[in-house]
Amino acid sequence: MALALRQRSILPGFGLTLGFSVLYLSLIVLIPLSVTFWKASTLGWGSFWHIVTAARAIASYEVTFGCSLVAAVVNLFFGVLTAWVLVRYTFPLKRLFDSLVDLPFALPTAVAGIALTSIYAPNGWLGRPLLALGVHAAYTRLGIVIALTFIGLPFVVRTVQPVLEDLDSELEEAAASLGAGRWQTFGRVLLPTILPAALTGFALAFARAVGEYGSVIFIAGNMPMRTEITPLLIVTKLEQYDYAGATAIAVAMLVVSFAMLLAINLLQKWSGSRLGREELEVLPIG
Repeated sequence: MALALRQRSILPGFGLTLGFSVLYLSLIVLIPLSVTFWKASTLGWGSFWHIVTAARAIASYEVTFGCSLVAAVVNLFFGVLTAWVLVRYTFPLKRLFDSLVDLPFALPTAVAGIALTSIYAPNGWLGRPLLALGVHAAYTRLGIVIALTFIGLPFVVRTVQPVLEDLDSELEEAAASLGAGRWQTFGRVLLPTILPAALTGFALAFARAVGEYGSVIFIAGNMPMRTEITPLLIVTKLEQYDYAGATAIAVAMLVVSFAMLLAINLLQKWSGSRLGREELEVLPIG
């Protein structure tokens, strides 16, 4: 009896809150995903495989996942750099720039797509000088990467920024006093600390980019086999009343997305455990 009392949580209402959480998760996530898999299962394996491996579908996968990966890598680099500047430096209008990072969260994706298309179109402010250099931005895969980079940057900045704020600058001063150069300080002190947060931001930016639709369809050009993203292909099949085909491609995207996110999370866990071991190794003995 005493053991049971000791194991009870001091926070009341666990059963009720757990029930509401499971109900909410089921209504919002589990049931819709289950229906998607069930609808795709009505096709049969042969028909399902024929749909998801069609040439047009594979081309859309390459565009969607390839551009999303490139945009996430770009955001990983510039997101960490932006977070560093916002945390470590003081400059005029710093709060304004800090608030502008969250603009893609509040801006409707269609508005972002129209704005980016207007800017990077051949007659746009940035599209005209790029075209003079032989670079076509709008209606190409480069335009898709630009749109996905725009909507994914806040995920990296907002995950790395709190870690940098909690990181004591005295660690860098101690490393410098011991003779470490700037790159050594970054690689040995800063990078191991911010790496798990950076990988989390990378995963979030990648996941958002894979499912992005509104900001991409305007700047992509939507040319089948070239610049057509998978979400647009799904919408096209829905407009053609091919609901089974749309769900089949949606299931294929879900499976690939889950697999890639699982790999990223495992990498993040590995980096976190490695950081913990390194911290234990440098603890003073005695």
